[in-house]
Amino acid sequence: MTPLLLALALQAAAAQVQHAACVYWTQPLESRAALEKSGVRHICVPPEQREAWRAAGFDANALPREELDARVPLPAPGVAPRTGVASPTRAPWIVANGWRIVRDPSAKYVYQVPAGRGALAAAEAVAYGADAVLQIDPADLEPVGAVMSLADSLAPANLPSVADIAVVDDGTAATGEVMNLLERRNLLFAIVKTPSPRYPINIALGSREYPVEDAADPSAFALEVRRRLTDEKRSLRVFGSEVVVCRFLSDGSRARLYLINYGGREVQGLRLRLRGAFRGTDAQVAGGGRVALEDQSVANGATEFSLPRLTTYAIVDLSAER
Repeated sequence: MTPLLLALALQAAAAQVQHAACVYWTQPLESRAALEKSGVRHICVPPEQREAWRAAGFDANALPREELDARVPLPAPGVAPRTGVASPTRAPWIVANGWRIVRDPSAKYVYQVPAGRGALAAAEAVAYGADAVLQIDPADLEPVGAVMSLADSLAPANLPSVADIAVVDDGTAATGEVMNLLERRNLLFAIVKTPSPRYPINIALGSREYPVEDAADPSAFALEVRRRLTDEKRSLRVFGSEVVVCRFLSDGSRARLYLINYGGREVQGLRLRLRGAFRGTDAQVAGGGRVALEDQSVANGATEFSLPRLTTYAIVDLSAER
């Protein structure tokens, strides 16, 4: 295998979306009806409860309290108010954790989220293949189950992540914030240790080209990166919403697009543009079944289509147009 093919194979392996998320559940076996109704099958339970839950047909893993406490906590995803913060844009401030998971994919994470945020936490965990325990409000069981059931119904993509930009990771919080900015703007990036000629833009925070102080203004920084890349060269663009974040995997012949809606309300009339000539039939929407893609077109080396409605989470599979 040539070095290039080996690198692509390793990248594809790293992009695997393995279903390692589970709901932390301490209620007794008598609560099984609620879990069965929701569709949640993957649970983490106190060690003394594991065998009973497995005998009941659940994928139950033992999780001692000390192991739960040792996991890396992730913020509750969603849209956060920023009172008192002046900004030249009215764009909502999204709390998203995909960049954290991509930055450290081997870490073991935990979400402790309030009611109404469980499905978002599940969507992030399954879209980015995180080893994550979800501590949710029982009221969120059904939307969480819808996300996890959708993940269970699909095979791993076996595709590399698409990226237009490289971020040189020096391990600092400032560079992590750069990743956060790019993710929220759907500016697709790869994490590298040193600048790579594979990417037209390499962001090394603290360099002459990208001073640390520039990242203090999130909107201006992301806008400058976008200007340098140009919209025509972006592999992904999202129209019609500022609260939808995507993960895009493709090897050129197949593609999978994960969409996470952080806004808390159903998005209607979402338009997407992908570089490359692809064709798809529908999106699988968590809790909404299959939704047909509309107004598909392929022109000037790009594919566009509309998704009539998006709940919290959806997956679109596409293949190269022949």
